[in-house]
Parts: sequence; C-alpha cells; structure tokens
Amino acid sequence: MQALKVFLTGASSGIGQALARTYAAQGAVLGLVGRREDALREFAASLPNPGAVRVYAVDVRDADAMGNAAADFLAHIGCPDVVIANAGISVGTVASEREDLEVFRTVMDTNWFGVLTTFQPFLNPMRERAPGVGGWRGTLVGIASVAGVRGLPGGGAYSASKSAVVKLLESLRLEQSRHRIRVVTIAPGYIRTPMTAHNPYRMPFLMDADVFARKAVRRIAAGTRYTVIPWPMGVVASILHVMPLWLYDALFARAPRKPRRSGSA
Repeated sequence: MQALKVFLTGASSGIGQALARTYAAQGAVLGLVGRREDALREFAASLPNPGAVRVYAVDVRDADAMGNAAADFLAHIGCPDVVIANAGISVGTVASEREDLEVFRTVMDTNWFGVLTTFQPFLNPMRERAPGVGGWRGTLVGIASVAGVRGLPGGGAYSASKSAVVKLLESLRLEQSRHRIRVVTIAPGYIRTPMTAHNPYRMPFLMDADVFARKAVRRIAAGTRYTVIPWPMGVVASILHVMPLWLYDALFARAPRKPRRSGSA
C-alpha cells in the first residue's frame, strides 16, 4: 500500500509537531512548513524516517513562497492526500491601542489568509488526480478553534480569525465536494502547547498535544466535516453558540484576558 502523503503547516511546534509525529508513526511522507528552519530540521531529524520528510522554511502569509513550497512537494513527492492548514498565532489585543492594529492584521493574515495560501496551490492538482479510497481525490484540513464560536474579551483578533476560518472551510467544503475533495474542520479546545503555556487562566479539559493529534488524525481519515476536540469542549461550544446575548455578555464581559504577547503554532 502506498504511503500517505501529507503537507502540513505550523510544524515548528505544538499541534503541528504532534500531527507530524502521528503521521510519521504511520509511515507517511511529510512536507513540513514553518517559519523557523533550524527547529524544523531538528524536528524532522527526530522522526522515524527523516528521509521521508521535506522541510520548507516559509511564512504562510507569503503566497508566492507557499506556492513554491507546494510546487517542490508536487515535483518530488506528488499530489498530497492530506493538506493541513495549521499555522496560527494567538495574542491578546486591545482595539483602543494604535500599535495593536498591525497585530490584528498579522493574526488575520496568518490564521485566515494562511489557510488559503496553504490550500490554493493543491486544488487543481487534486482535482486532476484519479480518485482514491472511497472515490475521494484528497482531503483539506483546517485547524480552527472553539475561540471562534463567540468573541472573547481581549481576543478580538484571534476569535475573529478563527471564526473566519470556520466559514471559509464551510464554503470550501461546498465548493469542492463536486470535485470529490473533502474538507475537514477541526476546532481544538485547550491543548497543551507553547501557545497556551502563558494563558493566565484556568483551561478546562486541557489535553496533551499528542493525544489531540491521534484523535484528529482519526477524524481526518474518517472525513468528519466538523469536530471539536476534546468532545466536552464541543458541548460547551454548542451551549455558547446558542446562549442569549444578554447572558453571554453578563458571564464573559469580565473574563480573564490573554496577555498582549504572541504565541505561534
């Protein structure tokens, strides 16, 4: 059986590395994208088969650079079976602060536009390939967040970007289904990573990144359209989604805020 081919962004740390470890343990051929080349190469060398890994030190905000990385993967490995747009940054923001305007832009460009730059170079190659198992030509996976369900105080940039990711993926799912390309949306709750390490508040249902990755890979293989991991956070998200505005405002107006410092995944 041919090895699974996986192209993954945000592989320098956190969820991205956990996903890469899980796929590598299954014998997958990987294309790993991240901004920190040294960290990527060190991580790739630690995997079971470093020779089955291609590394791309690229910022997902750079569409041309992402296109070049995709072209290299297509030329040397072939069309990926799974493309995972995981790169993201999380930082507390204050709309009244002039210097935070650029932070808002950076978060949106990374977390939302970066999904597009990850998927776009592979769409036509996926459409043109022969169908595989179940008649599908490939799977696009976007890592969203339960933070995108409702706007959080101090999290305007992050919540807005992840909400936009959910809607983008929903649109893509409808557009690509006729081409037999699956689109999977995964919304993590609190996952133990460098991104969450500095959160100054309690994180319910906190899950280790490797546990999350194993669950996520199973959902991806099943073609699950939308899933929240861990599942108890999905229950919380469902309640928050339908909660009346007056009650939501009363409960969350004074909620603890994320510090105005950046983290990446």
